[in-house]
Parts: sequence; structure tokens; C-alpha cells
Amino acid sequence: MIINEDTSAEELAPIAKAVNDLLVIPVTMRSKNRKGVRVEKGEVIDFEYTGPILEQVLDDNQVIRAIPNTGRYARIPVVVAPIRNKDGDVVAALGVVDVVGSVDLGVVFSEYPTFFQKIKPCL
Repeated sequence: MIINEDTSAEELAPIAKAVNDLLVIPVTMRSKNRKGVRVEKGEVIDFEYTGPILEQVLDDNQVIRAIPNTGRYARIPVVVAPIRNKDGDVVAALGVVDVVGSVDLGVVFSEYPTFFQKIKPCL
């Protein structure tokens, strides 16, 4: 699959569903020129989705960790990343919604390996 600025929500849905399956938290995704998809609990909820942080990432072409004031996930932490083409231009945005409060917006993800060293395997 090639993702570009005109990729439809229906075409993005399998990627959003896979991320939702992996992380078990809501996932949103849209291309630059078309509305996107919202996935919760393994199901596509919306094929016409957009949100303020998705739109900001499409404008700024950078990762944003924020708590939106408006939209479906207002007052809930989100992390949204740009998807770029080979020239580095943003063509889509992919976001996760931290409904359980597991993402500390003040912690850089590169620090998480020390967290995982403290967890004992259960196999």
C-alpha cells in the first residue's frame, strides 16, 4: 500500500485497526486532503473523522503530544505523528488516544526502556 495525501479513510482503516489491535487504545488516522478513520475496540467507528491535533500535525509536519481542548477526544492526552513521503512532506497523520492515562506527556519515549527493565516476564 502506498499512502499519499489523497488516501481514503477506507484505505487507511487496516493500518489504524492494526495499531488499535497492538495498543488496545483508540486510534485516528487521516490523509492530508481527505477525512480519516477512527478505530476503537477493534472496530471502525467513523470513516469521516478529523480532529484538531491531526490537522495541526498535517500543517506543522511534526509529532505533537497534547491534550486537545475540542473535538471527540477533548481533555484526553493524544500523541499524533506525521506520515511523510520520500521527500519529507507530510501526507497523513496517525494518532493514538491515551484514554487510560498511560502516556506521560512529559516523558520522552526513549526513556521507556528503563521502565521495561523493571517488569518481570510472565512466561
